[in-house]
Amino acid sequence: MKSKAISLKILPFLILLTINCMGQNMNNQFSLGGDWFYKLDEQRVGIKEKWFEKNNVRYDGNLKVPDFFETQISKEFDGWLWYFREFDFSSSPEEKKLALFFEGVDDDASIWINGKFVGEHKGYSERFYFDISQFVNDGKNFITVLVSDQGGPGGIYKPVYLKYYSTEQELFETEYSKQVARKSLDWVKEGIIYEIFPRSFSKEGTFKSIIKKLPYLKDLGVTILWIMPVHPIGEIKRKGNLGSPYSVKNYYEINPEYGTKEDFKELILEAHKSGFKVIIDEVLNHCAWDNELVKKYPQWFTHDKDGNMIPPNSSWTDVVDFNYDNPELRKYMIDVLKYWVKEFDIDGYRMDVSELVPTDFWEEARNELEKIKSQFWLSEGTLPEHHLKAFDMTYSWNVYDLFKPLLDDEKSPQTLFNTLKIEKYTFPKNSLRMRFNENHDKIRATEIFGYDGSLLTVAVVFSLNGVPLVHAGQEVGEKEFSSLFEKTEINWEQNLNTNEHYNLIKKLIQLRKNIPGLSLGEITPISIDDKILAFTNTNSGKGICAFFNFSKNVKSIDLNFVNELKSFKYDLKNITGRKFSIDEERMGRPADKIINLEPMGFAIFEISK
Repeated sequence: MKSKAISLKILPFLILLTINCMGQNMNNQFSLGGDWFYKLDEQRVGIKEKWFEKNNVRYDGNLKVPDFFETQISKEFDGWLWYFREFDFSSSPEEKKLALFFEGVDDDASIWINGKFVGEHKGYSERFYFDISQFVNDGKNFITVLVSDQGGPGGIYKPVYLKYYSTEQELFETEYSKQVARKSLDWVKEGIIYEIFPRSFSKEGTFKSIIKKLPYLKDLGVTILWIMPVHPIGEIKRKGNLGSPYSVKNYYEINPEYGTKEDFKELILEAHKSGFKVIIDEVLNHCAWDNELVKKYPQWFTHDKDGNMIPPNSSWTDVVDFNYDNPELRKYMIDVLKYWVKEFDIDGYRMDVSELVPTDFWEEARNELEKIKSQFWLSEGTLPEHHLKAFDMTYSWNVYDLFKPLLDDEKSPQTLFNTLKIEKYTFPKNSLRMRFNENHDKIRATEIFGYDGSLLTVAVVFSLNGVPLVHAGQEVGEKEFSSLFEKTEINWEQNLNTNEHYNLIKKLIQLRKNIPGLSLGEITPISIDDKILAFTNTNSGKGICAFFNFSKNVKSIDLNFVNELKSFKYDLKNITGRKFSIDEERMGRPADKIINLEPMGFAIFEISK
């Protein structure tokens, strides 16, 4: 049986682990995987005490990289975790630059080489690197990584390595970028996804209450309803009073708090009548401890060295981890997926923690499910290989993680274009990414980005290529975080006519519907001002032009001098935006092509050739 739990060996004396990079050359890439030393920093004193300097700290033990910290240590921990190791280095005869490359860290990372600060990266899951050419010495070098874990499992959970490079394309380009993503249905490519947690969606928290809201959702303009898990919730080791919907007690039943199977069928039927597509959240990486499968098929689960079933990590204590090495488990799960499509006519799935389940299983399952009906599958992950055969779409954490640094003036708005360029180097051609500024795993946008920031970032989401997500409640500026474990409720008692979030999102949805093809559009940067994010998103000669002011000053944009617009026609009478004005006259001459943006203001308009 596979074991995700790795025992910690506490060494009586501490010797830094060494890697001879020149002996591991594969395409100028040298793995830093294996044993690292670590130390927990519960008081967050490591920077002040200079733990990043060699021999300046006593380690707690050693860890394997890549892996989640909680997988190896039987302790739930959120906060600061330090990683340390040595490596040998010899300078490149080709005189290329040297990158320290991370495939993914959960959540934020700060890096030191030989006691010198290299940089920090904020955000979960996405690939990133630092040029460390000026920080390394011939011979032994000391690397320190501080991981700041914001919640759930954390650590250096994907590969990390050194790599020689000349260009970023050479550094980031994957084998998948030369391939083409699976072809998605038109309603997927042109979709507006709306995420619903039945418990918090209304006071009743039922399927029938969602049915009552369908006319409202139709008027808003969303097209794909994503319903979070609908199954009964486990009671053993439950978190909170009501428990997480991601702790599934029975894959073939409906959570009685939401209603009956007949109620769910009615919801799907009425949604289809109203023109919606419906996908449901499915949780196949783990299940509740009181799911009948635990006693019936113990061989389907992950065990530790003592033979005990274990959760995926020490944070997810309310669930037990499946072992997909078992063919019978794979068949069972494919049958589960078939059941909900056949019996309820759902239109697809959002697959929870999809990166933790083998990709070949997803590919096999998708192939079987497509024999029933064409569907939409959303991966809660960022793996480029998911786009080839199994999934239509992955999460765009890369863009989400930029919003806070941009709003806090820690990064230039132009950073977004480099992020999108790296995305092209990484993913198959025509890959669909789900863009968002809010989802159920994160604090509400109005809280984390502020009132103005939540409006500006959702406008960026709808202006980019990819498929936009609206998290239920964000369209009315909801501030309360929807707990997975307790009852919360969206405040619907608002005047929609005067609600700025509602009216903006409704306009943005209509803008997307006016211009088919934006999800696979070409993003062309417009260089105006370092604090202005400006670009066009076009497909087949039609698209949008967007300007966003991240500065603290009013900015004027004279469209007469924007070269990227010279070949397009446009009409500024139908701008979607806020905190902007258009000059009718300047210096006694017509100036109807000058847009003034206040701080946090933005303007988006249609363009065509």
